Amino acid sequence: MDTEEKKSLLADTINEGEKDKAVKLLSDWASQFGYKETIFTVLEPLLIEWGKLWMQGKLSLAHGYLSGKVAEEFYLIASQSKEFLSSKKRSKGTIILGNIEDDFHPLGRRLVNIFSNAAGWNIIDLGNDVPAELFVEKAIENKADIIAVSAMMFTTAKNIIKVRNEIDKNGLTDKVKLAVGGAVFKLRPELVAEIGGDATADNAIDAPALFDSLLKKN
Repeated sequence: MDTEEKKSLLADTINEGEKDKAVKLLSDWASQFGYKETIFTVLEPLLIEWGKLWMQGKLSLAHGYLSGKVAEEFYLIASQSKEFLSSKKRSKGTIILGNIEDDFHPLGRRLVNIFSNAAGWNIIDLGNDVPAELFVEKAIENKADIIAVSAMMFTTAKNIIKVRNEIDKNGLTDKVKLAVGGAVFKLRPELVAEIGGDATADNAIDAPALFDSLLKKN
């Protein structure tokens, strides 16, 4: 079965509402080809395709929700595999994580939490709809190294500028790095600099490496 056939089978299984069966399919493929291979060639491309359809109003909320639950469950399984735990180190540093004010798309944030925690980062997850002041307040309170902010849409991504302003206002410009992530940054890479972000990652799996690089710059 080639990659396109796997994606088609996975899509059909999710469309039929078979969450557990979809997770098992992914797990079976991962046992043969590896978790990263399965994620990067099957699951993530399907999620990107469906994400575009959802933003165009061509995918129902129910389908989007179920695909998110399948992804979250499989990513959690993957994060506990030897493939991801082999290089695990503890106490790398502290990250304040959350969705920016007015953003309520938790999947990406949750996946960053899962993989970054597995990589040895102390993650303080503030959840959805987090005001800029709270990000910085918690960073100061917990002596965080990085603030990581998620936004799915351009309209909410613009609110991250407030986080940058709060970081600078509190004299933390060179002490706390601002990582940003979400679908909009893949579509508009130039937005990272426009809103004052220090860097972004293409996906949750790459987030720990991004945080590692930002820590070295602190």
